Amino acid sequence: MAAVEPNTQQSWGSRLSEAPLQTGLELIAGAIKPLHKEPAPPPQPAMGFFTDTSICIGCKACEVACKQWNQLPATNPTWSGTSYDNTGQLGGTTWRHVQFIEQIGLRQADTTAAKGARPALPLLDTRVAQAMSNGTIPQMPPGTTLPFFNSDRWLMHSDVCKHCANAPCQEACPTGAIIRTEFDTVYVQQDICNGCGYCIVNCPFGVIARDEQGDHQAHKCTLCYDRLKDGMEPACAKACPTKSIQFGPVAELKERARARVGELHEHGVSEAQLYGVDDNILDGGLNSFFLLLDRPEVYNLPENPIRPMNNVAPASLWTIVAATIIGLMGILFFRE
Repeated sequence: MAAVEPNTQQSWGSRLSEAPLQTGLELIAGAIKPLHKEPAPPPQPAMGFFTDTSICIGCKACEVACKQWNQLPATNPTWSGTSYDNTGQLGGTTWRHVQFIEQIGLRQADTTAAKGARPALPLLDTRVAQAMSNGTIPQMPPGTTLPFFNSDRWLMHSDVCKHCANAPCQEACPTGAIIRTEFDTVYVQQDICNGCGYCIVNCPFGVIARDEQGDHQAHKCTLCYDRLKDGMEPACAKACPTKSIQFGPVAELKERARARVGELHEHGVSEAQLYGVDDNILDGGLNSFFLLLDRPEVYNLPENPIRPMNNVAPASLWTIVAATIIGLMGILFFRE
């Protein structure tokens, strides 16, 4: 008959009788082990994205690569009737979204450069006129065809989490689920997130969202944190065929972005501008910034987003003032 294994209590009891000091120290160490805090990883240079929308072709390879690497479910394509973009927007299971901005017919509607119309493209317009005059491009009636060199255009914008230097979602998270990694990126710890949604309403870019069909927790781009730890670039930047999405140290990318916008200005694309490079957005700038060919509002980007943390002190002050006034009124009322 097999011998019966002594239970844990009997085992610890026999060990205490034999070596009480050593066994007691082991018991104490086991009790405080759950409270042990691992040292933080050594800080690395801040990493981010520079998305050059002037060379984005709208292939959506970044969307597919993001979903494949992060094992996100596919989004059912829909026909909105207003755009060929069948993804729609960022969401809990869509962390990269290539936005289509079809600017068709704006040239004919705006010969006076009214607000909101497409800005002039001197270099392109000159070439189009020359090509039409020498017969390279047929002079077709407007609206019957869309040749490659045309005054109408589609703006492509691969949108993603901005990984703000001062992230409103992190400031609003009540559980501490949203942290900054050693690469200065904004990361959501899924085992701590309780799905309260405070981060969603505080994000001025509409990036973070709750997966209502899955775990009902907040999700967004992680900047492929698992790949960064192994020295690999994010999946979307790796898959981009035109290098519209560039990944690297933020300081280096900002220099590259300023050089690129200067190059476009030299070629007559005067409307080219950078968004999120300077520190005037959210009191620190964005670690994922863009080169745009139109006003930020055209790309559904707020020109001057509000940082919710800046409203805490004034709101608290007015709360104290209101409570004081109500308290004094109550005292006067009951005295009478």
